[in-house]
Amino acid sequence: MTDHHDDPPLPPDAVADRLTEVFALVGPLYRRVQRKVETDAPGQGLSVGIRAVLDLLREHGPLTVPQMGRAQALSRQFVQRMVNDAAARDLVETRPNPAHQRSPLIRLTDRGRAAITAVTTRERALLRQIEGDLTDADVTACLRVLARMLDLFDDVDVN
Repeated sequence: MTDHHDDPPLPPDAVADRLTEVFALVGPLYRRVQRKVETDAPGQGLSVGIRAVLDLLREHGPLTVPQMGRAQALSRQFVQRMVNDAAARDLVETRPNPAHQRSPLIRLTDRGRAAITAVTTRERALLRQIEGDLTDADVTACLRVLARMLDLFDDVDVN
């Protein structure tokens, strides 16, 4: 990839065709990463759902289940199941929420912090193996495209 800020924007039909190519890559990539996470950490019980919960809590600190659901565009029921599974493994714990009594705050335990650190450390080691000539501009362009695609589906109801 190269940086083409001077290129004219694509017409809508061409954008749709090119973004279809992106979807064709993102789906299999997501599924492969999902399987890799689950097979690399079987002793930790880190399914992709639990990992998503641990990632959010590591990045944002204590959150409620509804907040996590909105942040990841996942249903509250799914997030609650993942939180319950993580709590059963002593990866997260609940704390009273002064702002809302009916929605407790979920926070990482020391064991949960160690588990998500171990997973992300393994991922970073794996990603360092990507060969080629990727530049910061390439990654920035990729993030821009994916963010625009995500924005398009902002109104999709996940509940």
